[in-house]
Amino acid sequence: MPSLPLPCVGDVATWLRAEYPLRLAESWDNVGLLAGDERAEVARIMTCLTITPESAEEAIQEQANLIVTHHPLPFHALKRLTTEVTSTRLLWHLARAGVAVYSPHTAFDSAAKGINQLTLERLGCGQIRPLVPRLNDPDGLGAGRCGDLPAALSLLDLAARIKTLYDLSSVQLVGAPDRMVARCASACGSGGSFVAAAADNHCDLLLTGEASFHDCLEARARQLSLILVGHYASERFGVEHLATQLRAQFPTLQVWPSRHESDPVSLG
Repeated sequence: MPSLPLPCVGDVATWLRAEYPLRLAESWDNVGLLAGDERAEVARIMTCLTITPESAEEAIQEQANLIVTHHPLPFHALKRLTTEVTSTRLLWHLARAGVAVYSPHTAFDSAAKGINQLTLERLGCGQIRPLVPRLNDPDGLGAGRCGDLPAALSLLDLAARIKTLYDLSSVQLVGAPDRMVARCASACGSGGSFVAAAADNHCDLLLTGEASFHDCLEARARQLSLILVGHYASERFGVEHLATQLRAQFPTLQVWPSRHESDPVSLG
């Protein structure tokens, strides 16, 4: 029985753009196919949160043809591609090995099946909607999400549930432990800039990865509780989910989430 033909990089990129429309990306972002040949065949895909020396080496050693990374590489415009700094060194090594790079980044955060939507679904929230709707978006989408818990919980009880959900030993809290939470907002990664939007949407809580000291003070002043799970934890599950989606969409491919990336922040 003849084997099915392999897709090309362009086929995978087309599916990613349909699932995570690039119009949803923030204006400062760098998304889409960032390196590679759209016509090249793909047999192996690795997803990851960030391209690091460890995850890049894994992709090369495991003969991946494409990395789908949440965080873009490159992020800023490049004037030269040399091995003098980490970002361009990694790009150089990946290009020499024939590994293409695609990043959906903030389009993945804001999509209908994106990270912020998945976050609130994992908490069992209903009535989920964008926290910051995009003007005239054809699908009514936008950045962040807010939704209602099935039943109100204290901040401390919700934090315990989230620690279990994310397999964490601790999280950071802003707000009184006994304050009740009924409506939650989600803004993965560095979500401190969503404090005002969460408060304006009458949310009791913003769940995010990290927030600045001043964002925490602003949240407290606006009677908005925060649960900070860490940047890595708030997004890593999303790239694991993405690997599952890609395997289902392209059954002829071998797809896996990076096994060698890890949170650079640890508890002392």
